[in-house]
Amino acid sequence: MTGVAIEQMLELWCVELRQVKVHLGSLFAHPSVAASAATFLDGLLGPERRKTGWMRAEAAGDPGPWRQQAVLGRSHWDADVLRDMVRDYALETLASPGAVLVIDETGFLKQGQHSCGVGRQYTGSAGKITNCQIGVFAAYVSDKGCAFIDRQLYLPKDWTSKPERRTAAQVPDSIGFVTKPEIAAQMIERAIAANMPFDWVSTDTVYSVGRIEMQLRRAGKGYVLGAHASDQFNSWIDKPEVAGTAEQIAKALAPEAWTRLSAGDGTKGARLYDWAYVELADLEADEYNEHLTGLWTRGLLIRRTLSDGDLAFFSTWCRAGTLIEELVRVEGQRWAIEDAFETAKTELGLTHNETRSWHGWHRHVSLVMLAFAMMAVVRQRANTLTSPQKRSDEAKLRRLCDGLSRKSAAWPHASGNAGSSPPS
Repeated sequence: MTGVAIEQMLELWCVELRQVKVHLGSLFAHPSVAASAATFLDGLLGPERRKTGWMRAEAAGDPGPWRQQAVLGRSHWDADVLRDMVRDYALETLASPGAVLVIDETGFLKQGQHSCGVGRQYTGSAGKITNCQIGVFAAYVSDKGCAFIDRQLYLPKDWTSKPERRTAAQVPDSIGFVTKPEIAAQMIERAIAANMPFDWVSTDTVYSVGRIEMQLRRAGKGYVLGAHASDQFNSWIDKPEVAGTAEQIAKALAPEAWTRLSAGDGTKGARLYDWAYVELADLEADEYNEHLTGLWTRGLLIRRTLSDGDLAFFSTWCRAGTLIEELVRVEGQRWAIEDAFETAKTELGLTHNETRSWHGWHRHVSLVMLAFAMMAVVRQRANTLTSPQKRSDEAKLRRLCDGLSRKSAAWPHASGNAGSSPPS
């Protein structure tokens, strides 16, 4: 990329950041809190490796973290409004046919017992049962990029059943115990209600339950949902006879039933696996929603690792005639949310939340979602400015985007006239 293209990129970045701050400021009744929130966003996007309150305050030139702590704590604003704002903002640029709504969870490791939702529970972030919070997230993934568009902190029963813990962490009275699949179903419902353009939903086995399957069939959405090896699958209605557990079906397949396909590019190139697709039944869409038409296919997608033959299984629902290549593409989009978690944690301070309250967690995470969405938007818009002859220097552009603007702290911040009273 030539110097002119880099200058275009920097101008795009600067203009976008200022516009995002204007939209962010609309959430706050008092200008001083809006200014502190803009400074908070600067801190998330800045070069500091730790995005703690003191680190953000030091980068902003504040004597202490109290102004930014007020954004997460004492100030009055609705994090769910910001969540929806992030969704709409991301979709303006990233919306695309064939998009996938990916739902997954990630862990926030903790040492104490007072942070809202903390407890000993399994998290893939550590690969074991440990003391942590669990956040359930939805990401919008298209050929234009990926952005988080929803989130919710999971509360174990040990929290919802103890009034004293709820009160201390300021958990709203309206929040009761809900399972992770129920949280996922609520996120899907919000996405559909917002007329979000997506054709598919992809999840791992935690969220592959009957309620979500029926919800998506009624909505006319395709899905590729993780299944267990022990899950039962049966064919019917003019399909070749298949019956048994997913693992039994996979082991009975003929060698020619498998095809080698890429689930997308990873850090080491194409993610190649052997795949098999078993159609189980063709059903009319109006069986689930009288306003829908067309023939849809219920199926089982199977993935086999090349190195050790390890198997993974996916329950599928798609329009009749959908090719296995499309199902593999959808399943491969789940990697996007894993990459997004890593970037948000290592670059944007997703896990550097120092608050203990329910609303503090959702405010911090929603601000990180905004920063991440801005990066996706800037990257996509910058790509449209990059001509083919400038691609040889594309790595510079990616470092600018993925490095999350090391120049952010040097750019003009929002006014720093927020109150500086100590935290309550």
